[in-house]
Amino acid sequence: MNRTLPFLIVSTIVLVVLVSLGTWQVRRLAEKEAYLAELEAMLAAAPVALPDKANPETHQFLASRTVGRFVGTPLRLLVSTRDVGAGYRLVQAFETEGRRVMVDRGFIPTARKDMSVPQNAATVTGNLHWPDERDSYTPENDRSGNIWYAREVPVMAEALDTEPLLIVARALEPEHDAITPLPMDTSGIPNRHLEYIITWYGLAVTWVIMTAYFLKRRARTPKT
Repeated sequence: MNRTLPFLIVSTIVLVVLVSLGTWQVRRLAEKEAYLAELEAMLAAAPVALPDKANPETHQFLASRTVGRFVGTPLRLLVSTRDVGAGYRLVQAFETEGRRVMVDRGFIPTARKDMSVPQNAATVTGNLHWPDERDSYTPENDRSGNIWYAREVPVMAEALDTEPLLIVARALEPEHDAITPLPMDTSGIPNRHLEYIITWYGLAVTWVIMTAYFLKRRARTPKT
């Protein structure tokens, strides 16, 4: 017994750590699923009018419906989609009820880069969004070539002379045949907690088996 006691103490500590990590991931999974469910409900909620003073703390993802008119040349933001590949998001100024905001109209493939985008009256249904897309690896925007690499609301608002308010369209009336809306969803939010749960609990089970095997082998070893 004296020979195995230190090993049993260490083995128990390791097992407790592995089980604790698995249990923590169970809690994180529940939290992430609750967050995703809440976010999906917000994105699909019945649209309301634009708030007078929108801000990211209280109005992020707010569903809205706005009537107005697209004006000016849109910004082209380089993106890639799973089905089509590389292309551009079009972010255009939108005038409504004495205000001038921005609308992410959707996606065009690279082949349509220089297409003429209409300045037409429209009804926009979408969600307010303040993306955080720039990091240390993001290239600087090519303003002269109108190629942008990140949706930065204050920067785009300065370029388009609008309020710092972006609506990501999920539906446009009338529709434009060449522009495909890219509505917000939760598909880009990682949720690998179930995988982590299986990993940590699997390691705990493996550790128990290895410990039992080691103790069995030691019990068979003759004492010297």
